[in-house]
Amino acid sequence: HIAAGRIFPESNRVSFSDFKAAYNSVVNGECDIAVLPIENSYAGEVGQTLDLIFSGTLHINGIYELEIHQNLLGVNGATVEDIIKVTSHPQALSQCHDYIKMRGFKTEEANNTALAAKAVAEANDKSFGAIASVETAELYGLKIIEPNINKSGENTTRFAVLSKVRAVSPALTNSVLMFTVKHEAGSLANAISIIGKYGYNMTALRSRPLKKHSWQYYFYIEIDGMVQSENGEKMIKELNKVCDQLKVAGTFAPHTEI
Repeated sequence: HIAAGRIFPESNRVSFSDFKAAYNSVVNGECDIAVLPIENSYAGEVGQTLDLIFSGTLHINGIYELEIHQNLLGVNGATVEDIIKVTSHPQALSQCHDYIKMRGFKTEEANNTALAAKAVAEANDKSFGAIASVETAELYGLKIIEPNINKSGENTTRFAVLSKVRAVSPALTNSVLMFTVKHEAGSLANAISIIGKYGYNMTALRSRPLKKHSWQYYFYIEIDGMVQSENGEKMIKELNKVCDQLKVAGTFAPHTEI
């Protein structure tokens, strides 16, 4: 909600219960754009979003970085000594693991931090807290019991902007590739060497398990440069020879902070 508002300040923001519902709202034409998290600097990749991008039809048209400050929220009158259990999205719980352990809180997972805060507001129980942003506290009328409880002072989440249409802009200088390789020795190494052969610098490489095939993986790669060029087309053609599946998932401008 916060990221979407900063990227598209004039937009009508619509909330959904989970990432898949938000993604599908664009697929079925209900919304124009989905803004979903793909990675956190402390807790790592958001696998559910990457899986949606790999298996779905939407294009990445931007990746934006938002600094995250997690806070312990509670109902009015609650103190940190009152809190017994906290709820939040698994990523937020992971980011605040050391604090939660130090306080000895029980934890409960929620689909997102907003729903966690809403649950605390509706319960109106001093022993029940949420971990979320300042904006979320204001939205649900909760008080900040303790601010900035995430472990790392440098806690940034990267959000992908997803739409049906692939954006064309000179500002989008980097590309995202996603692929599976043939089940042969050296296939991944061959794919990586092809990317380097055509002068593309690889800035990120991640693997994710394929849901329908045990112990097989797909790969998510970010590279400097666009593939919509003669050189890029040659690279894609050669990659197709060593990849079972290959998609140019989108383009973005690197290190765009919001």
